[in-house]
Amino acid sequence: MSDAAPHEIPAPVSVIPAQAGIRPSAPAVRARGLRRAYENGRITALDGVDLDVAAGEFIAICGPSGCGKSTLLNIITAIDRPDAGDIDVFGRDLLRMTGAAADAYRANDVGLVFQLHNLLPHLSAAENVQVPMLGRDAKRDARAERAAALLSRVGLQDRADALPTTLSGGERQRVAVARALANRPRLILADEPTGALDSASGDRLMDLLDELRATTGVTLIVVTHEERVAVRADRIARMLDGRIEAPPP
Repeated sequence: MSDAAPHEIPAPVSVIPAQAGIRPSAPAVRARGLRRAYENGRITALDGVDLDVAAGEFIAICGPSGCGKSTLLNIITAIDRPDAGDIDVFGRDLLRMTGAAADAYRANDVGLVFQLHNLLPHLSAAENVQVPMLGRDAKRDARAERAAALLSRVGLQDRADALPTTLSGGERQRVAVARALANRPRLILADEPTGALDSASGDRLMDLLDELRATTGVTLIVVTHEERVAVRADRIARMLDGRIEAPPP
């Protein structure tokens, strides 16, 4: 542990320090008592989850398949709603959001990166990056300029016209990261972003995400089952059976 000053907003006891990192003070995510069950309560996905994430922080959520990681991410994304508990993101109560407000929140405040890149196969890399900008005020030239800048930032300035089928797995994920940044989100949520990549490509992708976090101040939450990814985070939340486990004494 470093001698750095503690968080002004303390992390719950269930979150384990991983390595020295940014120690911001303003909250990004605050979850209390989150519960979520499916199939009329027969399957419990979340069983009383508490979690604090500070603005600008990189936190990894780890655990075996079926432990509730993706359900928690879906609730933070406002794709799903808890059966009980509270969830605030940047001071906004997600449980009070209507459908339109939730759509605007996902479009403006959140960038998503998935294990499978979900690129549209008939669109070029640049066109895929522009998809989240459609329907906003930005004109075509402005969208194209921003997409070019983002592709340059992820090292794909020479692949702007390439279709996803001609890109490597690592390149497709970098396009997905550029797309996630299209609307300048304050929060990036990545669900197993390295799961479909070889170790070298996965390391390069995490280097990119960490560099973007460091230079833009975006808050980064990564769900992963890979320890080598988790240890790069400022903190680790380990999940099991719908709960975040307390660290060992």
